[in-house]
Amino acid sequence: MTAQPGAPDAPLSSAVRLLPLAGHEPQERADAARNRVRLLEAASRLVAERGAEHVTMEAVAAAAQVGKGTVFRRFGDRVGLMMALLDHAESEFQQAMLSGPPPLGPGAPPVERLGAFGVGTVRHLMTYMDLYIQADGCATRRYTTPSRIVRASHVLTLLREAGVDGDLLLLTQTLMASLDPALLNYHLNVVHMPPERVEAGWLDLVARVAHRC
Repeated sequence: MTAQPGAPDAPLSSAVRLLPLAGHEPQERADAARNRVRLLEAASRLVAERGAEHVTMEAVAAAAQVGKGTVFRRFGDRVGLMMALLDHAESEFQQAMLSGPPPLGPGAPPVERLGAFGVGTVRHLMTYMDLYIQADGCATRRYTTPSRIVRASHVLTLLREAGVDGDLLLLTQTLMASLDPALLNYHLNVVHMPPERVEAGWLDLVARVAHRC
């Protein structure tokens, strides 16, 4: 049986080729695209006014002056809506990661890029933490989103380029777990750990994995 994208034993580099980057959706009809923008603009206003945890599908429908069914047909459920709101920011981060200047982008040694990736991810998640927490509504769905698969594929590639040995698929998932939005939210907002400590912890983890210390 062929492994599905995002499954534990699926090659992450293959999965990313099967799923689009955030922001790269199939071509829409013009009216459907306009409707989507209208809904997302209404949802964005509500998030800014109330916080993501207080935004409901009904409130978005009312703000956009459409029926509730329209919102559900467009995004599926509330988690889908939150993930759509994250799409633009995620796309920008992915572009910086895959084609931006080093050390986050290409041109730096793989271990240095891996360090920059974690620090950049921490800062990105801090900026959009409210949305990420609300979008993380399913224990399994979080592992199969296109954005996570792109990041995991990136980490796996850098581990290979750095010559790290062992089970790289499992090692990739272990590294990704340390950048989980819920865990980061706990570190920063529950135990009030300084962001600099979280970033330093990632750099130390990368150095140990890559046998640089």
